[in-house]
Amino acid sequence: MKIRQNVRHFAAKKALTMPVVGDIATRKLVDLHVSVFGKKAAEGRRAEREPHLEAFFDCTFDAYVAALEEGYSEAEAREITHVQANFDFFNHGWTEMMEIPSDELEAHYERYEDFFRRHGITIADPLGEFRTREIPDAPSTPERLDSAEHPHAEGGFADDVYVEGDDGEIRVGGGEEPGDVDVRAAPGMRDAEVEDDDRSA
Repeated sequence: MKIRQNVRHFAAKKALTMPVVGDIATRKLVDLHVSVFGKKAAEGRRAEREPHLEAFFDCTFDAYVAALEEGYSEAEAREITHVQANFDFFNHGWTEMMEIPSDELEAHYERYEDFFRRHGITIADPLGEFRTREIPDAPSTPERLDSAEHPHAEGGFADDVYVEGDDGEIRVGGGEEPGDVDVRAAPGMRDAEVEDDDRSA
């Protein structure tokens, strides 16, 4: 999968792994992800999917922190959550929201199979043990699987995590984490009451 990475992502990592602040950051980032992916939904489908997306993304941030704690890099931990989301989109037939083609799902699963197995995650059950709250149902569109249209998907990046930086360069594995990251650079954290200290992961 190809993802972007810049200082905001490292600031988000720091925020998500801080006491108290982590809850604020999660809410902000969930709202951001619901907005970004909701805009990709087929016309007239966004509103009916948003409650499901909100709950689903909320659970994936627990997976993100768990992956960091298990030694995965920021890019890898974030890709894990995006892979989970793509499993969910596929299961619902929401191919227009997918970031990777359907035929690459298995390859992405296999790259993180150790993590997924430890936490009971499968393509059919994208959250596994991270399903810590009720996930509202949302209407599926299985007919879209027949046409397999993926207008937002980029294929050919299934063998590793490919990270595009602000300079436009694509690096395998992602960039090196800056030494001094201001947590206020994380999405939605600019106006939050944050005591920036050394409690990050």
